[in-house]
Amino acid sequence: MKSQYRLGIDAGGTFTDFVLAEKSGQVRLYKALSTPQDPTLAIRNGLQLMADDLGVPASEIIPNCDLCINGTTVGLNALITHKGAKTGLICTAGHEDSLEIRLGHKEDGYRYDPDYPPATMLVPRYLRRGVRERVLSDGTVRQPLTEADVRAACEIFRAEGVDTVAISFVWSVLHPEHEARAGEIVREMLPNVVLTLGSELYPQVREYTRTSTAVVNAYLAPIMRRYVQAVDAYFRSLGAKQPVRYYQSNGGLAVGQVMTDRSVYAINSGPASAPAAGQYVCDPFGKRDVITVDMGGTSFDITLTKDGLTNINKNIDFLRYRIGVPMIQVETLGAGGGSIGWIDEMGLMQMGPQSAGSDPGPACYGQGGKLPTVSDANLVLGYLNPDGLVGGRLPLDYAKAEQAIRTNLADPLGMTVERAAYGMFTIVNANMVNGIRRVTVERGYDPRDFVLVGAGGATAAHITALADAIGIDTIVLPKLASGLCAFGQIISDVKYNYMATAPLRLDNDAAYARIDELFAQIEGQGLAHLQADGFGKQDTRVKRSLDMRYVGQVHECTVDIDTFQVDAQSIGQIIAAFHKRHEQLYTYAEPNSTVEVVNIESTVYGVVEKPGRMSIGAGASPDKALKGHREAVFTADGKRIHTPIYDGTPLGAGATIHGPAVIEEVTTTIVIEPGWTARLDESGSYLMTRDGRKGDR
Repeated sequence: MKSQYRLGIDAGGTFTDFVLAEKSGQVRLYKALSTPQDPTLAIRNGLQLMADDLGVPASEIIPNCDLCINGTTVGLNALITHKGAKTGLICTAGHEDSLEIRLGHKEDGYRYDPDYPPATMLVPRYLRRGVRERVLSDGTVRQPLTEADVRAACEIFRAEGVDTVAISFVWSVLHPEHEARAGEIVREMLPNVVLTLGSELYPQVREYTRTSTAVVNAYLAPIMRRYVQAVDAYFRSLGAKQPVRYYQSNGGLAVGQVMTDRSVYAINSGPASAPAAGQYVCDPFGKRDVITVDMGGTSFDITLTKDGLTNINKNIDFLRYRIGVPMIQVETLGAGGGSIGWIDEMGLMQMGPQSAGSDPGPACYGQGGKLPTVSDANLVLGYLNPDGLVGGRLPLDYAKAEQAIRTNLADPLGMTVERAAYGMFTIVNANMVNGIRRVTVERGYDPRDFVLVGAGGATAAHITALADAIGIDTIVLPKLASGLCAFGQIISDVKYNYMATAPLRLDNDAAYARIDELFAQIEGQGLAHLQADGFGKQDTRVKRSLDMRYVGQVHECTVDIDTFQVDAQSIGQIIAAFHKRHEQLYTYAEPNSTVEVVNIESTVYGVVEKPGRMSIGAGASPDKALKGHREAVFTADGKRIHTPIYDGTPLGAGATIHGPAVIEEVTTTIVIEPGWTARLDESGSYLMTRDGRKGDR
């Protein structure tokens, strides 16, 4: 790092987090309320907090940053609320309804439910225009492109005010010329629309997946373009010397132009950095099996890392839309600090997924919220400081929290406010535990073999209760927990995925040469891209994978390989790796069956220099950091316990605190349930263990 700072910004549904790291490893964390109506406003507010703290204007901080990195929910929110751009689709005639047919598939859990409604179409039927052209599965042209049909589609799009167009033809990955020519016509007739070509964005076999991915990308592209232009312009006005980098859902950084062209990679931008951060904070303890959980104001995100490797999803249904490009596997559910408590038609208490968000927010925020939320429950239970959060900058109103719980839950259910609040706490924890089980037990992992890492501002109040419920003995909770995803951004590398389709049987020499040729082509593109971005050859690395299957199978599995030359001598390594992976996934292999490749992929990395590691030195002992006591509830009977409250800021390395207790950090509150112990490690994380079990380094 030649400059003094590196800045990471993570825009969540309720708060936007800012992490400013110095080359030495010192890290500062700031939080500002998110502003969904104008996401750049939250960035301005956060930089003002930073300027006030450092005593210098933002125009002096930003030029001293080697990288400014932005993780955003703009694309995700547009997809959730169906407020993307007006989109047109040009496809092969006869395939206008493939988006709606969806391969005849309903999501798991609803497959046999006749009342489950169809997904909302991002492109209405009248804006899906078929053109006469046809390419066969061997890449030969059966019917040339009818250019008049493309021009007719453009006339309709112009009349309808379409902002963005996706083009996806059958077997275009083997003969992309038709899509390329159609794209030229669209650019000629509609020069102001944003254009997405399926064969460029997702050059892989599977027409429905490619078309759906292209449509989602097109739907989000104008939104992302406006956002990127606004953010880039703002940082340039502050004197930024490097272009802003944006965090992608594949777990890497990209420049703004890439996020505009490949907007689909922005969907899970925020939580995708959690695994990198979780692994980083666990490295000092030698832990490589990690579950990272991030509870913010709106949602609860879960990621899993096994043996230091994080699962990557491809070809999945996300918010009911099929997306083919690689994405960090994130399990998300509506369980955040703003999740609302309510009573169902059976008279039972429920939590979420509805959220109060940042506007009006929980009742205790005093901004007009009237419904009881998790944050209100945590305040009533004695976990949160009534004087306020974020160092007192966000005051809390205990009376309004108590009134919201009493009116909406306690009185209707005939119980005390304390018991109702603990019921809210328990139910939202159960929802989160079910989510953790989905990424562990349901995928063959025993959660008790993992370390639980806490991220997000609200997680620390629930972390020991979650570990108890899931059977985990060790928790790593960094002081930076509430901004851990923003921290994950500043320790990540630039990352681009390049793909090619290669439907080849691995029983002839021509296949080996073709695979090697395709890898060389796509990696050449990627390395050239990184070189233009300022990376030297010594700062780049490549990771390869192939989608493979036995001849006759419908679905394939992804196999990682090293970057060796693919020839008659090395092909055996690839086939052996496929047999092994197939057996891992499906419990059997067929060594005597012929294997074929369907797609190939190369991931290219531009390795970014990392800031120094944070270090905590000697400081106050727990008795010196004791602020006082609060009456807190830890059991379903609502009984209050005289609980010590510690100030986490002055605590030094080695400080050990036994539960029940509460540690108040500037941007998060750590609740240590009875039976747990927290020890502050020199790396800046609390190592939390069940009493009787020592965490090892």
